[in-house]
Amino acid sequence: MDLFNTKSDPDQNLLPHSGTVTYFGKLFTPEIANEYFNELMHTIEWKNDEAFIMGKHIITKRKVAWYGDEGYAYTYSNATKRALPWTNTLLKLKAIAEQKTGTKFNSCLLNLYHNGDEGMAYHSDDEKTLG
Repeated sequence: MDLFNTKSDPDQNLLPHSGTVTYFGKLFTPEIANEYFNELMHTIEWKNDEAFIMGKHIITKRKVAWYGDEGYAYTYSNATKRALPWTNTLLKLKAIAEQKTGTKFNSCLLNLYHNGDEGMAYHSDDEKTLG
């Protein structure tokens, strides 16, 4: 399925048998999207993620950054993560997402994969604080 050429229908669930995915259509022109991408690439505090998997300390290839409301923290893989304060760019994107979805967001986890060889296996986070 080519998600970027799919007709936008917010009432259609693209995963009716195993979860919910709603496609709202293109939100930005390619030029605006590139501006946001470049801004995020150069201003986000990217760090390699660390986790404990089957008792082993792992440092991932992917880079992550977690931003959110003041004082927000959560724990996964035996590590407590504290959200960095929202950047102006993230606040703009957050406002757009909240307006489009009608949902208030308290944090944003950004993942940076350097190429098509990196990725995350299909999984489900079960932390209650994440919703």
